[in-house]
Formats: sequence, structure tokens, C-alpha cells
Amino acid sequence: MDLKILEEKPNPLLERTEYRFRADHATAATPTRDNVRGELAKLLKVPKDRLIVERMEARYGTAVTEGVAVAYANAAARDRLVREHILVRNGLKEKAAKGPAPAAEPAPAAAPAPPAPAKKEG
Repeated sequence: MDLKILEEKPNPLLERTEYRFRADHATAATPTRDNVRGELAKLLKVPKDRLIVERMEARYGTAVTEGVAVAYANAAARDRLVREHILVRNGLKEKAAKGPAPAAEPAPAAAPAPPAPAKKEG
């Protein structure tokens, strides 16, 4: 896989640097997000846990994948700014398990019906 940085944009307000990249993979299948993160981390000399691949797009019929990645200055900025599902996709957080739905509080039992009036004989 041949990785190229197309654009680099520092964003000091959000404590990150944003990148657009292109991965040429003529001899292999579309690379996984984890493989791209590893290669980008080596290329940019950034710890892999602070590098987030926001999105990747492989064009049909070509061996080229383009995407957007963000390198954060520290883990606190990453945790504050990155949405949870993106952290899950990048393998930095476990997906929240959907447990059984909380049981609804049972409705109060209906009060017993009052006794029917006695019939008068007569």
C-alpha cells in the first residue's frame, strides 16, 4: 500500500491536525481502517492512539482509497471531540452493549370492585 498525504491543515483551536490522504493498493484489497491508521501513524510520526480515521472511500473499479484523518495533540482532546461511534470504528472504544430494556414499572393492581347490592325480595 502506497500512502500519500494530499492536504495537511493545522487546527490549533481544536488541538489537532487534519489530513486528506490517498492510499494506492494495486496489488491488494481495500485496506482496513486499522491498517491505514498504522501506516499513517508511521508516516506522520504520531502515536496510533491519537490518530483517528474519520472516513475512507474506495472508488468502484479502482485500486485507490481516499479519506480523512485527524491527529490530536493529546488523548484528552480526542476524547472530548470525537464522536463515540468513530472511536468504536477506530478500535479505541468498545461498543456499548445493549442490555435488556429496563422493565417498566408494573401498573398498580386495580382495586377490587365493590360488592353488588343485595336484591330485595318482595
